[in-house]
Amino acid sequence: MIRTFIAVELPDHMKEAVRLVQEELALKGLKQVDPELVHVTLKFLGDVAESQVGVISNALSGIECSSFNARITGIGVFPKPSYIKVVWLGAHGEFELLHSEVERVLKPFKFKKDRGKFAAHATLTRVKHMDNETKTQLAEILARLQDVDLGEFQVDSIALKKSILTPEGPIYTTLKDIVLA
Repeated sequence: MIRTFIAVELPDHMKEAVRLVQEELALKGLKQVDPELVHVTLKFLGDVAESQVGVISNALSGIECSSFNARITGIGVFPKPSYIKVVWLGAHGEFELLHSEVERVLKPFKFKKDRGKFAAHATLTRVKHMDNETKTQLAEILARLQDVDLGEFQVDSIALKKSILTPEGPIYTTLKDIVLA
């Protein structure tokens, strides 16, 4: 079985900007996502049999969504400001349409539905633990960065990714790139 997800990759020119934002978030108890791995997740599939990868890739080729301009701007948290587990950058563009198309073409596979409403984002930081001082510092940083804007890029493909979790962090491998019409 392969742990898999579907994502939109950020272009190389945004990775340095991601790293600079993460430098601002360098606080005790927060773990930064490697800037090279930051992406917009469209759907987490979980464990998939290797024999299904080609079939899933073929299904994803049926997505009816044209390439579009996207913007990475704004900063937010999950699940809520009083209890932060994830700090993210907002992803704006036709991500909801793209997500609904992914759901549509994968419906026959009966993957678990995503909990809650889809919110396009790129995870920057995971919160492991926070004392009150760190909470205060993080709130100040988030307020200062609320209008952060990394700019625009063209979304012209999605990627079916393999994820291997290691103590040093995840290792992602692209299994298949699917070009949007």
